[in-house]
Amino acid sequence: MLLMMPLALTLLSSCGSSEKQQQQAAPTAVGYVVVKASSVPVETDIPGRISPYSVSQVRPQVSGVIQRRLFKEGSVVRAGQPLYRIDPSLYQASVNQAQANLQSAVAASAAAQAKADRYKPLAKIQAVSQQDYTDAVAAANQAKAAVAQARAALQTARINLRFTTVPAPITGKISRSYSTVGALVTANQSDALATIQQLDPVYVDMQESADALLKLRQSLDKNGVMPATASVQLKLPDGSDYGMTGRVEFTESIVDQSTGTVTLRARFPNPQGMLLPGMFVTGRFAQSVDTDAILVPQQAVTHDPKGNATLFVVGPNNKAILKTITTSRAVGSNWVVTGGIKPGDKVITQGTGKIRDGAPIKAVPQNAPQTPPQPSGKNGEGAGAEG
Repeated sequence: MLLMMPLALTLLSSCGSSEKQQQQAAPTAVGYVVVKASSVPVETDIPGRISPYSVSQVRPQVSGVIQRRLFKEGSVVRAGQPLYRIDPSLYQASVNQAQANLQSAVAASAAAQAKADRYKPLAKIQAVSQQDYTDAVAAANQAKAAVAQARAALQTARINLRFTTVPAPITGKISRSYSTVGALVTANQSDALATIQQLDPVYVDMQESADALLKLRQSLDKNGVMPATASVQLKLPDGSDYGMTGRVEFTESIVDQSTGTVTLRARFPNPQGMLLPGMFVTGRFAQSVDTDAILVPQQAVTHDPKGNATLFVVGPNNKAILKTITTSRAVGSNWVVTGGIKPGDKVITQGTGKIRDGAPIKAVPQNAPQTPPQPSGKNGEGAGAEG
C-alpha cells in the first residue's frame, strides 16, 4: 500500500504538468481590423490675421463747422445714414443765389428769342438787314447757353448743400468720432471724421510658404492625390474652435520677396462679431485629398526603444507578426500609415499586450466575442485521462 502512494502522486503530478503546458500552449485570442485604402484630407495649419470685409473712412466733401454728430460711437450704422451735420448757412445762400441767377438767365433768354423771332420775317422782306437778324439769333443762342450754365450752377449749389449732411458710405460698425461738434473741417481733408468697418463677413489673410505651396502642387500631379474643397476651419487665439466654416476666396499669384510667402484669403461669417480686425488666428484647411491613405487605429501602434512605430499583424498559420511601419500624421483616432503594411493586412488592435512576435494567436474581428479555447476532451475529462 505504501508503495502505491508514490506512484499515484507521480501520476497526478504528471497529469497536472501536462494540463498546465497545454494551457500555456493555447493561442491568445486577439481582435483585428482589415486595413484598406481610404480617402483622407491632407490638412494644413496656417497662421492668419483677421481683416474687415470692407473699410471706409468718413471725410467731409465741403468745408464748414460741425453742428451736430448724429450717431452713437461704436454702433452699427447703415449706408446712407446721416453721421454729421455741417453748418449749411453759406451753402443755402449759394442755392438761393443760383436760383436767382437762373431766373434772370431764363428771362434774358426769352427776350433774346422774342427779338430773333421778330427779326426773322423782317429779314425776309429786307425791312432789317441780314446782319441784324444774324446778331439777334446769336444773342438768343447765347442766352440759352446762359440758362444752361445757371441751371448747372444751381445743381452744384444744391449738391454742396446736400453735402453738409455727411452720410455713412457703407453699412458697418463705426469707430469713435475723431472730430467734435464745433470743429472746423475742410473739403477732402486728410484726417477722417470716423472709420466704418464691415465685420460680417470678415477676411482671414494667411501666409503660406512658397516651398510648401510648390510641394502641394507637385503632389497634385501624383496618383492618388486630388484637390480638396476650399473650406476652412478656424482656431481662435485661446485654442478653441470657431464654430463656423469659411471658404478660400483666392490665392495670390506672387511671392512676397521679404517673407517668401504667398497670401491666401478666406472669408468667414461673423454674425456675433467674435472675429475682430487684427486678431491672430490659425486656419486649418484641406489642401488636397490622399485617396490611397491607410488608416490604422492609434491603439494598435506602439514604439520601440529606438522610437520606431510598430504594430502586430495576423501572419501565416495564425501567428502574430511584428512589423515596423512609417506614419505621417494623426487623423482623429487613427494614424496615417505610409509604409510597412498594405491594404488587406489584418492589424491586431485588441490583446496586443499579451502577445509577442511569432506567438500563436486566435484572431477574430475587432469587438467580436472572444471565447478562450477549451481543453480537449469532454468537459476537460480527456486531458485528465491523458495525464
